[in-house]
Amino acid sequence: MLSKKKQETQVDIAQHELLENAQKRVRQKKRLFSHFVIFLIGSVFLILINKILKYGEAYDWFIWAILLWAFLFAIHAFNVFVTSRFMGKEWERQQREKLVAMQKKRIAEIQKEIETDFPLSNINKKKDQ
Repeated sequence: MLSKKKQETQVDIAQHELLENAQKRVRQKKRLFSHFVIFLIGSVFLILINKILKYGEAYDWFIWAILLWAFLFAIHAFNVFVTSRFMGKEWERQQREKLVAMQKKRIAEIQKEIETDFPLSNINKKKDQ
């Protein structure tokens, strides 16, 4: 009976992690879509300011502003669709495991140094005296 509950808990935890990951991806894509809509509305607004309201009409500055914004949007899209795939949950897990292994190795080295410098037999002899 107890083993069945443990297995169900592990399945629930795995499903919970998958659900959290899916929710995170949906939020990322939703923010990207919102960014795109704001980019389109903002671009139209910048063109209207330059052409209709004649603010700085001697030079078409809105082109540079839109290009800069498009570049930032491209970086955002790259982050959502490319970086998240390669540096997702699996990558994070591998990095954690790698760091834990390095820490364990360092702890073992320190323990070996301590045992070499201060053998346990010498400590026991001092206590007895």
